[in-house]
Amino acid sequence: MQKHKKKIIGTAIGLAIVLVFSLMMLPGQKANIVTVSAQELSNQKIGWGIKRNDKHEQPDLGAKNKQIIEEYQGIAMGNKDSKQVYLTFDEGYEAGYTEKILDVLKENEVKAAFFITAHYVNTNADLVKRMLEEGHIVGNHTVNHKSMPDLSLEEIKKEVMDLHTSIYERFGYEMKYIRPPKGEYSERTVAYCQSLGYTTVMWSFAYDDWNEDAQKGESYAKKKILDNIHSGAVILLHGNSKDNSNVLAECIQEIKAQGYTFSTLDQFER
Repeated sequence: MQKHKKKIIGTAIGLAIVLVFSLMMLPGQKANIVTVSAQELSNQKIGWGIKRNDKHEQPDLGAKNKQIIEEYQGIAMGNKDSKQVYLTFDEGYEAGYTEKILDVLKENEVKAAFFITAHYVNTNADLVKRMLEEGHIVGNHTVNHKSMPDLSLEEIKKEVMDLHTSIYERFGYEMKYIRPPKGEYSERTVAYCQSLGYTTVMWSFAYDDWNEDAQKGESYAKKKILDNIHSGAVILLHGNSKDNSNVLAECIQEIKAQGYTFSTLDQFER
């Protein structure tokens, strides 16, 4: 009987030790546990695309897009019954407009999310510092802006976590949102990023604003943004667009006048 009790106690202690070591693992070590299951998921490359609706109705995200984002608790479009909108910017490099964008956001009391690359923080650390000091979210756009489905899981981990570590070491800030470079993803990449502690953020509105040398004018930019605003909108704008910087204040004011509220990704309503 005594021997049996000792065996039970020994087994319980062993299980407790395994549990403790599991809980004590670093984020990078946890990722290795899910590598096998992530490899088994589909790595078919999907380019994010939506079908717009008019009259300020929510767009069609597409069945596959919606399925993957929902399954892995990602963000793409908020609650259709809540007039919350979420403003995000992609910042691969600085073209001289982000300071003005930050000024406009501050003047209009709007918080946004900025998805940055390693190049951006290495060349514009002062702007990243300002983003954080003024209460904005800084998100991960990977080190080198490579299409993640083209990478191995180990390469994805390096692209994501090297930037994560750099931001933490410089600013003491832990990033937790990621936007896939080029809007290209797969079920495997979304699941693996989740295992690294990241929420994938896509969008329900974007337009052709990314080419700095092919801006189409302020009227075009303003019309595109305002015509497509909708409840739960996750708005993607590019920070290297001169037009965006020039029309941002008017757009924010008009969106507010239409009864919408700007919220942060931390306040996201599904």
